[in-house]
Amino acid sequence: MDSARLSVDASLPWTLCMEDRMSLVRLDHAGRLWALNTPHSTYVIGVAVAAGTDEVAVLQQYWGASLTPSAAREAAAMPAGPGNSSGAGRHETSFSRPAEIEELLPVDGGLRWGVPALQVTVDRVRSLELRFVRVDPVCEDDADRLDITLEDRAFPIEVVLHTRVYTDSDVIARWVTLRHRATRETAVKVSRLDSGSWFVPDAEDYRYRAVCGAWAEEGQLQQGRLPVGELTFTSRQGITGHHANPWIMIGGPDVGEEHGEVWSVALAWSGSWRMTTTRRPEGGTAVTAGFGHEGVRWTLPAGAELVTPMILGRYGADGFGGTSRGWHDHVRRRILPAGDEDRPVLYNSWEATGFEVTAPEQLSLARRAAALGAELFVVDDGWFGRRDDEHSSLGDWWPHRKRFPDGLRGLFDGVRALGMGAGLWVEPEAVSPDSDLYRVHPDWVLHLENRRRDRKRDQLVLNFARAEVRDWALEWLDRLVADLRLDYLKWDMNRPFTQAGWPDSGRSHDCVWIEHTRHIFHTMAALRDRHPGLRLEACAGGGGRLDLGILHYTDQAWPSDNTDPVDRQTTQHGVSQLYPANVMSTWVTDSPNANTGRSTPLRYRFHVAMAGVLGIGADLSRWSPEELEEAGAMVEQYKAVRRTIQHGRQYRLGGRPGVERSGLQYVLDDQVVVLVYNPRGNAKSGPRWLRLIGLDPDALYEVAAGGDPHGAPGRLAAASRWHGSTLMAVGVRPTAWEPIGADYRSDLILLRRIPG
Repeated sequence: MDSARLSVDASLPWTLCMEDRMSLVRLDHAGRLWALNTPHSTYVIGVAVAAGTDEVAVLQQYWGASLTPSAAREAAAMPAGPGNSSGAGRHETSFSRPAEIEELLPVDGGLRWGVPALQVTVDRVRSLELRFVRVDPVCEDDADRLDITLEDRAFPIEVVLHTRVYTDSDVIARWVTLRHRATRETAVKVSRLDSGSWFVPDAEDYRYRAVCGAWAEEGQLQQGRLPVGELTFTSRQGITGHHANPWIMIGGPDVGEEHGEVWSVALAWSGSWRMTTTRRPEGGTAVTAGFGHEGVRWTLPAGAELVTPMILGRYGADGFGGTSRGWHDHVRRRILPAGDEDRPVLYNSWEATGFEVTAPEQLSLARRAAALGAELFVVDDGWFGRRDDEHSSLGDWWPHRKRFPDGLRGLFDGVRALGMGAGLWVEPEAVSPDSDLYRVHPDWVLHLENRRRDRKRDQLVLNFARAEVRDWALEWLDRLVADLRLDYLKWDMNRPFTQAGWPDSGRSHDCVWIEHTRHIFHTMAALRDRHPGLRLEACAGGGGRLDLGILHYTDQAWPSDNTDPVDRQTTQHGVSQLYPANVMSTWVTDSPNANTGRSTPLRYRFHVAMAGVLGIGADLSRWSPEELEEAGAMVEQYKAVRRTIQHGRQYRLGGRPGVERSGLQYVLDDQVVVLVYNPRGNAKSGPRWLRLIGLDPDALYEVAAGGDPHGAPGRLAAASRWHGSTLMAVGVRPTAWEPIGADYRSDLILLRRIPG
């Protein structure tokens, strides 16, 4: 494909929306070259036709800092060569075509040998040859969209590439619609349909960030030099998964936390997924991602279409930290259903009671939680069916008849009388073989003919691809929320897919991998529509379902079952790379910790949990009066700074969280909140001086809390005032960062900008 043949015309631009923005700019008279503009970046798309044929490739001509229309035309018309993103035959040989990584959707077919983003088999032919149909610009209320339609030259296959830019975000959304346009039945099998491929411009070298992990150690930051070749992250579990998260950030060799260009890509999907980054030996890198995993094939009947989830990309020039802040803003404004709300301080009874749930004990805990300042009380597992342990009753969603002979209304009436909202744990996608539901509907679970039904946690997965399962779940959830006047549901999912089939559907088994997740989204959306005040938390055996897909329907997510504060620091550090603080549910639990056996001070546990949505999950009946008093003061302190932490700009300060001295800073309006940690009292590594970021250098900031009472030189004495330039250029010595002292020291420092 020779993108240098694109026609450009200096007499343009022609813009679609002229009111107060120039989101879409047509750069040529033929309408095959477009600049899509965000507040701080430009993304240029061109449709190139191969010489002597009608086959086209849709190419990313440019993605980077904002360009004027004239500069965007010049970028698109640059001749082929090393370092340019024009893709016109660069270094091509009979064995190599590097330009394919610059395509928005490289297909399986023709002169392409890389990772296909679209792989379709029609009548036993696994090859696509697409030709151009049209480009449709669409002006939306506060965003603009470009739809590029292509079709196969011989088969009834239509492909539409959608791209959307927003007026208030540098995030660009893309997705694909694949249509089978035949009027008669033709065998169409789809073995790969990514949401799109993103080209990262040539650089001398690349650095990347991503997260990996496992159950109880989710979100571990992985970073380093991007290797030449293919780097793949994936989940084959039917959920987002604990082992990786569907995003990646890529920068040049000199990129840092607060400087350097970063290109980032994230997939908004909560089922199985695959993301592959390809770094070509000749130069250039691309990221492609979509739902499904290798080996899955979807049948597309005549007249049907398959629409992918969104894949989102963002360019920024302010390092990994600025990239995170850009994503945080986008998630709060554009993804979360109630992103501007302050999340309540909750208490969850699980670690206090386990399955031994009774109304008197729950009310006793509720009284203690309310006295600490909790605003939401959540009853966890054990309230339903005959649920005395994990071996029964999932699917039987009515109150435990022995423990709650009069139902749950009295309990939640008591909770509300204490001034707290009412919440409940549910696991709608699971069923116990020992349950009334399974005895009546054994066909409702994922299963395959002539194969066993493997159990994990002594449970099976309900097939939400079935409309009757989806409707059943919505009915009992709706009734439960209405009858108990619930404010909150913790939606758990503790079971990866096995034997993922649907024998009596008359369709391919592989359809369940997509339709299960889509029906989960549908159920959550319908439940919220019926109960606008209801808030949802996503959980999947810890952090197994946290992504930009599920966050369209939920308000926050549980990052990990491991609540040890030291381990949680590393998990929250990884999660915060993409997701804002008001997404992370963070609990204070008992010491020694149930997962690790590690003992930590109550103060340290609170300060770690304050970096997200504060919750308490401990057995309050065992806390001493001194601990209860300290906890109440910490909750009150959190509420005073909650909005800044949950909605402010976040800056990561200092060293490796949970390993050495580190800090987190949040800025909103005139308030600055700094959380500092020192897990090792005699540590010799990590920063000694705390240098803040993102302040007004000419303004004065007064210490409102967390100051050193002794006022030693270089310390933040209470009520002392500091210039922003001093706090950023020189920094201060937090008391918790003293080189000699006890392990697990921490502090919350509050600064207020002085007006004038």
